[in-house]
Amino acid sequence: MPGAPYVYRFRQTEPSSDRFTYQDRDLSFHFRPAPDALYFQVENRQNRPVSIDWERSTFYDPNDRSGKVAHSTTRWKDRFQAMASTQIAGLQRYGDYVMPLLSLLDSPDSDQQLHRPLLPEDSTAPQYTDRTFGVDLVLLVEDRPRTYSFRFKVASVIPRVPR
Repeated sequence: MPGAPYVYRFRQTEPSSDRFTYQDRDLSFHFRPAPDALYFQVENRQNRPVSIDWERSTFYDPNDRSGKVAHSTTRWKDRFQAMASTQIAGLQRYGDYVMPLLSLLDSPDSDQQLHRPLLPEDSTAPQYTDRTFGVDLVLLVEDRPRTYSFRFKVASVIPRVPR
């Protein structure tokens, strides 16, 4: 985030990748970890639809807690309701971000998503070096659930040098 007092650097540890990517014959993933959320893009490499099953997916936060996933369309008012799956048509891409459902905050505007950041941007930020976070995304491929596990490590937290 521009103006943040610290710069985070990340490493993808599971599956290991220096480019924040993973692919198999059905899907291709690209990630961009950030202090506010875990951004990703998934490409359906086959000519048949697949779905992200948000209800079965799990987020693992940097404080060793796990729980339900929230993504771009999840709102505070919806937190106790079942989340609809997201379908990705054949040979198409879908981009989104994920975070812990517990990060959602109540918003006076129910159409707005407010949430706590995944990682702090204050003086506690350096304490997050070497912490791990990630997501188990469950996708329905040929109507069968398949779990894709991704983990990221905070490689370093460096004070931003003022310009």
